Amino acid sequence: MMRASPEDKQGLHPRNRHQGRYDFGDLARSSPELAAFVRPNAYGDASVDFADPAAVRALNRALLRHFYGIEHYDLPDGHLCPPIPGRADYLHHAADLLGAGPGGQVPRGEAVRVLDIGVGANCIYPILGHREYGWRFLGSDIDPAALAAAGRILQANGLEGAIELRLQPAPARIFQGLLRGGETFALCVCNPPFHASAAEARAGARRKLDNLGIGGGRLNFGGRGGELWCEGGEAGFVGRMIAESAGIPGRCRWFTTLVSRAANLPALRAALGRAGALEIRILPMAQGQKRSRILAWTFQT
Repeated sequence: MMRASPEDKQGLHPRNRHQGRYDFGDLARSSPELAAFVRPNAYGDASVDFADPAAVRALNRALLRHFYGIEHYDLPDGHLCPPIPGRADYLHHAADLLGAGPGGQVPRGEAVRVLDIGVGANCIYPILGHREYGWRFLGSDIDPAALAAAGRILQANGLEGAIELRLQPAPARIFQGLLRGGETFALCVCNPPFHASAAEARAGARRKLDNLGIGGGRLNFGGRGGELWCEGGEAGFVGRMIAESAGIPGRCRWFTTLVSRAANLPALRAALGRAGALEIRILPMAQGQKRSRILAWTFQT
């Protein structure tokens, strides 16, 4: 069976800028450093080695510069370097929730405030959401070093006024201890830790690379600690998120999170029922052969 190219982006949201294959010529003209990593892939097309962390970082910098006007984007070694098309897709699907469906009018501008749980050093959701829709963001994280790195990116690009960063002082908590009096949000987004341990995260990285046919066992997209794993893995994290959201039902119009494992959905749906969610939606996402989904819920009518 032919393996999918790592660049296969079929199934992306219609508003996603990253449809089709990357135009590496245009990207290299926007970001000349990328040219050193471009070479023919197994299909004979111009590409980069997606198993090489330096190549993935250079590609991300080029995409952010070319499509979003982000001139400075440097991540410390070891931190999660996110695939841009998939992260943008999440935001476009979440935006449809605020616009009451795919055909609705998505609200834009600074009046829309969004909370990003686990913003990470890459700060990718706030950057893309602000550039695409003009939204304001609060990004939270339990790692001071990640917040410091994200702050340097914001400062270098003049985004401090649109994107606020805040430390969650209690690593086992999500909303508790983070929000200030009177703060409300139109939307909450989250890319939860997927694995339940560091060993499981390493094994998952190897499987991903093997599935892409590029092997090598390297963590091409990086990630460390709380970015990749937590007690209980994805199901445990989202379960805690649901329980805490029930205590602040009026603070956010739509709570959302990625759910990578479809097998986790029945238990999470049941938890939402017990929490009193008034509406639950599952928004499917696809990028080539990769399938994921957004779990969204609200306590508001």
